[in-house]
Amino acid sequence: MSALTERQEAILALVIHEYIDTAQPVGSKILVERYDLGVSSATVRSEMVALTQAGMLRQPYTSAGRVPTEEGYRYFVRRLLGETDLPLEEKRMISHQFHQARGDVDEWVRLAASVLAQHSRVASLVTAPRSARAVFKHLELISTTGRQVLLVLVLQGGDVRQQMLTLAENVPQPRLTETANQISLACQAKDAGGVLAQASRFDALGQEVVRLVAEVMSRADAVSAGALYHDGLSNMLNLPEFADSEAMRQSLRLLEERSFLEEFLAKALSPNVGGVQVVIGGEGAWEELKDCSMVMARYGAPGFATGALGVLGPTRMPYGRTISAVRYVAGLMSDLVIEAFAS
Repeated sequence: MSALTERQEAILALVIHEYIDTAQPVGSKILVERYDLGVSSATVRSEMVALTQAGMLRQPYTSAGRVPTEEGYRYFVRRLLGETDLPLEEKRMISHQFHQARGDVDEWVRLAASVLAQHSRVASLVTAPRSARAVFKHLELISTTGRQVLLVLVLQGGDVRQQMLTLAENVPQPRLTETANQISLACQAKDAGGVLAQASRFDALGQEVVRLVAEVMSRADAVSAGALYHDGLSNMLNLPEFADSEAMRQSLRLLEERSFLEEFLAKALSPNVGGVQVVIGGEGAWEELKDCSMVMARYGAPGFATGALGVLGPTRMPYGRTISAVRYVAGLMSDLVIEAFAS
């Protein structure tokens, strides 16, 4: 990401602010009329051409003004935005809402989703806090058809994981039940590494099942995503970017498909609590999010329980306000989780 001149940075920031407010291409004349730039319209137009050549702006059609590109938004967020904060009155109102809630984790998570949608004016998602480490509780093996077996793994905290297993040969249900009971007894209260260490105690069938259980638990460790709550879908429906039904369907896949969410959070969100991450236009790795931005953070008590929260909206997002809201709500949620789980 090449550096811009001070004047180019100022013009880029103003184009972004104008486009966020209006959703209309921004011309040099508008900037000169609305802001005291101290230069002529021709000079501003020349700088906008330079920003276009640098990949920060684009021109939707001939004779139109400019709109920011994903690269322009990234430059703005990472170099120009600076520290932002919610107004004190908004903080007080949000804090009061959380302290009025009963001491129920599900209620906190629902409230967090509602508050984020309200204050960001786009869609929100929040995962309930769960143990930072998957711990074995119980296993069932259920014969289905032919050599297909359904593995049902229950983790401490109530999280249930299911996986289909294709065996080398048909195994009767009584033997499956016996194997599952033996593994449940040997692996009780163990993490993924502890489960895998028990493999040598079993016959070929037991070893195959134990390895799969450890793999499922490792994936659960990587994701750490609890029950999912979201809010603000109606906010998205009212935005001009999502007038195209196909664009809306693709953009909301993150909220609708649990498997996609788990993969996205595992790869895109830092496992550390604290700090806010911004993913703009899918950052080249997430085609489904090419028309969106995601502002997210992890919250909770490290070593006890953590969850994730964030907002999903168009790239034309008020990043300062959104980042401030995500940061503040994540901090409140961390305080509540620490009080509930770590005290």
